[in-house]
Amino acid sequence: MTNPVDLFIIGGGINGCGIARDAAGRGLSVTLAEKGDLASGTSSASTKLFHGGLRYLEFFEFRLVREALEERETLLRAMPHISWPMRFVLPYHKDMRFEAGTPTSRLLTFFMPWMRGRRPAWLIRLGLFLYDNMGGRKILPGTRRLNLQTDPAGAALKDKYRTAYEYSDCWIEDSRLVVLNARDAEARGARILTRTRVAHARRVGDLWEVTLEGPDGPQTHHARALINAAGPWAAEVIQTTIGLNSADSVRLVRGSHIVTRKLFDHDRSYFFQGEDGRIIFAIPYEGDFTLIGTTDAEHSDPRTPPECSEAEADYLRHFASQYFKRAVTREDIVWTYSGVRPLYDDGASSATAATRDYVLRLEISGAAPLLNIFGGKITTYRRLSEAALAELAAYFPNAKGKWTAGVPLPGGDFPVDGVAKLTAALEHDYPFLNPAEASRLIRAYGTEAREMLGTAKTRADLGRDFGAGLTEAEARWQMAHEYAQTAEDIVWRRTRLGLKMSAGEIAALDAWMRTAAIGKAHAEA
Repeated sequence: MTNPVDLFIIGGGINGCGIARDAAGRGLSVTLAEKGDLASGTSSASTKLFHGGLRYLEFFEFRLVREALEERETLLRAMPHISWPMRFVLPYHKDMRFEAGTPTSRLLTFFMPWMRGRRPAWLIRLGLFLYDNMGGRKILPGTRRLNLQTDPAGAALKDKYRTAYEYSDCWIEDSRLVVLNARDAEARGARILTRTRVAHARRVGDLWEVTLEGPDGPQTHHARALINAAGPWAAEVIQTTIGLNSADSVRLVRGSHIVTRKLFDHDRSYFFQGEDGRIIFAIPYEGDFTLIGTTDAEHSDPRTPPECSEAEADYLRHFASQYFKRAVTREDIVWTYSGVRPLYDDGASSATAATRDYVLRLEISGAAPLLNIFGGKITTYRRLSEAALAELAAYFPNAKGKWTAGVPLPGGDFPVDGVAKLTAALEHDYPFLNPAEASRLIRAYGTEAREMLGTAKTRADLGRDFGAGLTEAEARWQMAHEYAQTAEDIVWRRTRLGLKMSAGEIAALDAWMRTAAIGKAHAEA
């Protein structure tokens, strides 16, 4: 029998990697298995925001919103390279409507029946007041009113939108967040296994016996506790991999996004409200593009890869076109992506109304505990991790206490307002980098950018250029330190350089990575 670890975690998304990092930092021994690449599912297909969830206030999700608002600045301090403040412009017009099924709508209709279906300005101001004050905001600026006839944010919008409210949330590089949590977990003693599927898990005495199928063939591991953080596959893991019956279930909701050519010339984002009651964001993306999303569509089977349907893309185009002066056309779309949100099935009447809060279920029918994770938002992953370990605290009385709040992720050990200074210093010390390249590297790697560039004196010292500024040195760094094994891992998750690379360039990178991996394997043999 292998030496048992304290925790075995199934799933390498943000919840699994966040729990692994927290647990390893408390002195617990941890193994995590992910059947694909880290963040290859939901965690790389988000709208890429640390946000409280302004619209959740209409569903009276006050605990969730407060926790998420508190977390924005906690997370911002820990990862100022991959997360940064962002201002959102919410245009207002008297024709605003919202879903008749929300608690706020029902309450408003009961007391003010003449306001049925409307989203009046005073209601928006009230929501933004709560949003500004529920989470102990210290870094992010508060809400202000805009005159769209004079403010640059109004230039891209139709003339009927004359007033807007501007509020704060934060951007997050979602895939990098997952990878950096995994890296920090490993640095603290955890074992991270990618491309490794959990085939079976069963209780044997007071331990879990976990059978894996991975690159090195079948393996058997043992653990004192098992955590199911498989996201969309959580129910499948319970029923098939473990073989248990559970009253809890997952509601799979597909969220699709379109990426278009750049639609406006400023660095603020838009929060658009639709007459159908839904909302979407239009966000500056990767310098040359605009990200628009998201949809809420039921998704029946986690084994069916999520794809943005033509109907969803058209919905997002038409929605955004209600606001922009120039209609968004199919020809404007350069890329689409879609992810499946594994929401806890609370019996809500629609995908939009289903709770975004997380639910933890501790199953103790045997001596070895099983903790199932349902739902959750990327913004609250750290708090979810703390809650998960609180559920298991009785089994590990010698574990240390909470520690992750504000502790930097790799590369994030600098002040929140220190990006410009770091970027300027990188340009000075590596003069062959242009400003855009230096900025991208700091935003990706923070203080580790220097370690990645090493002693390079010229661009040629970084090795082959695969396109869009991706060098051999950066690719080697990602393979050695960030678990990357394929071109897709690099250009569509750890970076989004695939938007600026040709299919041929991506294929050449993939071939080079396969050759480099074979060479490394032979050298280690």
